[in-house]
Amino acid sequence: MRWISRFGAVALLSMLALLQWSAQAAEPIKIGFSMALTGGLAPNGKSALVAMQLWEKDVNAKGGILGRPVQLVYYDDQSQPSTVPAIYTKLLDVDKVDFVVGPYATAQIAPAMPIVMQRNLVFITLLGLSVNDAFHYPRYFQIAPNGSGTKAFTKGFFDLAAAQNPKPQTLAIAYADQQYAHASADGALANGQAAGFKVVYDKSYPPTTADFSPIIRAVAATNPDLFVIASYPPDSVGMVHALREQNFTPKMVGAGMVGLQATALKTQLGPLLNGIVNYDFWLPGPKMQFDGVMDVLHRYQGEASKQGVDPLGYYMVPWAYAYLQVLQQSIEATKGLDQDKIAKYMHEATFKTVAGDVKFGEDGEWATPRMLQVQYQHVTSNDVEQFRDPKNDVILEPSQYADGKLIYPYADALK
Repeated sequence: MRWISRFGAVALLSMLALLQWSAQAAEPIKIGFSMALTGGLAPNGKSALVAMQLWEKDVNAKGGILGRPVQLVYYDDQSQPSTVPAIYTKLLDVDKVDFVVGPYATAQIAPAMPIVMQRNLVFITLLGLSVNDAFHYPRYFQIAPNGSGTKAFTKGFFDLAAAQNPKPQTLAIAYADQQYAHASADGALANGQAAGFKVVYDKSYPPTTADFSPIIRAVAATNPDLFVIASYPPDSVGMVHALREQNFTPKMVGAGMVGLQATALKTQLGPLLNGIVNYDFWLPGPKMQFDGVMDVLHRYQGEASKQGVDPLGYYMVPWAYAYLQVLQQSIEATKGLDQDKIAKYMHEATFKTVAGDVKFGEDGEWATPRMLQVQYQHVTSNDVEQFRDPKNDVILEPSQYADGKLIYPYADALK
């Protein structure tokens, strides 16, 4: 009888251990972040969130990660950098998330960095420029294909300009007094000087600027061949309107204008976009349809029509989905939630994502940049459907992804 009691005790202990393991296994892996759901960055932030929720649904439909469901925990940062530190503190101290990932945009990512660094956490971020240049934090990673430093962002613009005959000679740079715009303008200045262009204007403007006509008049007075603008969405719109209102036609214009990639702003501006050469990260050109990306976009577009967000999603969706794929693959490869092991793996691995292959360099940026320069061409209306056609968003650089040619000078694209 004594052996039966012992057997029963062992069985009871085993059952309790199994129940405890099952309960732990059922606990979600929580991933926390802030996102711009109101304010100037909201059109892109809302689009990103829908893509992230698609990833969450896809992963959970396949059994989660390591047998555990995933749960996104997020708050609206209102497009205000000042709200970000409190949100990330709450995510870690109150919500007890297992991982934090970055918000959207350079200005939002930077104020989260000190909190993440203090906790020694892995931090993969969404579309920031050179944030880690100031911190050199070894657990920082950035999903957009900028590459290290600030030059890659506008390099394609200057490569195109330098290839024209006769070669343009002079350069003007106007930029918002914000972190992204400063970094983009610094890169443009370095690229322009290296290519031999004479800088005739190099000034910032307040982020609260509403009337851009005085800026355009001041730039036009210097008669530059090239005009680089580094701006956030509200001022990108203002700059485009002011360019046309002032009938200012440098030979090339654009390069660093955030927001023009969003469908809402494309349809708002319509033909006013023609001729502008600007950065982008991904478009559905025939050479950029990486494995899975069109399926994700198709499903996103179904959700977008219900939720009233960016109907195409070309700018944000591949990256918002991909950066969570990177985190997922790192957790699965290291078989746990250990931040040390995950950071080491992320530095070593090449990730297969809907945005293509991703390999990080030492500072957490892409080891080899893949920034696009795109020209808006032949836009005839404000209808969204025309922006599904690659002939209106023509990829010019890098050459291996190009699907059209530059219309030069800018004035010719307006005809």
